[in-house]
Amino acid sequence: MGSKKSFLRYLLRQLVLVMLALPLLAVGSSAEAAWQPELLVGLQKGAASVQLSSDSPLVIRDVASGKILAKKLARDSFSVTFSQGAFLVAGNKVTAGTAGIDFVVEDARQLAAQVSRIDGKAYRGAVRLLPAGTGFTVINRVTTEEYLKGVVPEEMPPEWNMEAVKAQAIAARSFALSHRKRHSKDGYDLCATTHCQQYQGIRAERARSSEAIKATYGEVLTFQGRPIEALFHTDSGGMTENSEDVWGSRISYLRSVKELHAKSYPWDKNISAEQFTAVLAKHGKTIGTLKSITLPPISFGKASAGRTSAGRAAQVRFTGTKGTAVVSGNDLRSWFGLKSTLFEMTYKGNVVMIHGYGWGHGLGLSQWGAKALADEKGYKYPAILAHYYQGTERKKLY
Repeated sequence: MGSKKSFLRYLLRQLVLVMLALPLLAVGSSAEAAWQPELLVGLQKGAASVQLSSDSPLVIRDVASGKILAKKLARDSFSVTFSQGAFLVAGNKVTAGTAGIDFVVEDARQLAAQVSRIDGKAYRGAVRLLPAGTGFTVINRVTTEEYLKGVVPEEMPPEWNMEAVKAQAIAARSFALSHRKRHSKDGYDLCATTHCQQYQGIRAERARSSEAIKATYGEVLTFQGRPIEALFHTDSGGMTENSEDVWGSRISYLRSVKELHAKSYPWDKNISAEQFTAVLAKHGKTIGTLKSITLPPISFGKASAGRTSAGRAAQVRFTGTKGTAVVSGNDLRSWFGLKSTLFEMTYKGNVVMIHGYGWGHGLGLSQWGAKALADEKGYKYPAILAHYYQGTERKKLY
């Protein structure tokens, strides 16, 4: 009986391990990354040539078939070009499928330790080259935690309060995993710009941000069991925004919350009336010579005609000699390169004067707000995240 009970306990432990692994396998890219999801990060499109090397011995593998096409020694620098549907690696033709070729360590379990150099710039993980027209796309195949090392210090100063940096690490991890396949039409998951998350590889890494990433290893924010779209921005200006007031659709966890400081991160922009109306006309809003601007003053926590409950400009009315135009705050921010939609506008002396606060769309975590909560209120990172992403759960995904 004793040995039978032990065997049953063993089977139960194995079943538990399998069940714990299932959520990860759902987001992982392959069985090779069973304990940490991989990401494909697009670094360059339309490349004609690239110089590659790795600190480890490499295999050149056809992505579609998995077949090894060639091998390279550690630190062997070589050029890759593309001509007539085939890659030339150090001048030697390498024929591969349309899914491209990987320059990767032979044992995929060592992917996290691989360091690749692309035109002299170091990245963790492997390199994938994907045919695209007459050239190719350069992609970094990297595990999630190693990807974050090149993201977090680009998004938040690593010398800030560690609790704020930890919150940023979890937001960045959640965003990345929720947006896998965002650029699937281009053959990768995420780009390396602010459209997704700023990613600079190893040259961006800093010890304190890497420490925050390690301390929160595998932790994500979830809603209804899935990683959330953990949006963040530089500074809300005093109050974050509801998703529907930016995107038009309601997301339960992106709710407006007040910050410790109102009217933070002030900024100004002045534009001549002639230039201002010319830009309006370019976008189909012809009003002639500007006569007046209608926009109520900023008021936090209470919506008014033309403003959201977070105080941002929703609609601004411009009256001119040839008519009236109503323009959304989001359009004005885009057309005139404004830092945010939390602004006031006045017209005096033939100049449109714009005075605003904050920097960014105002959704989700405010980075300066998170810093204030950590510095002044002593908030730990779970409390910071709960403040900005209401109704979410923090889970260790892997």
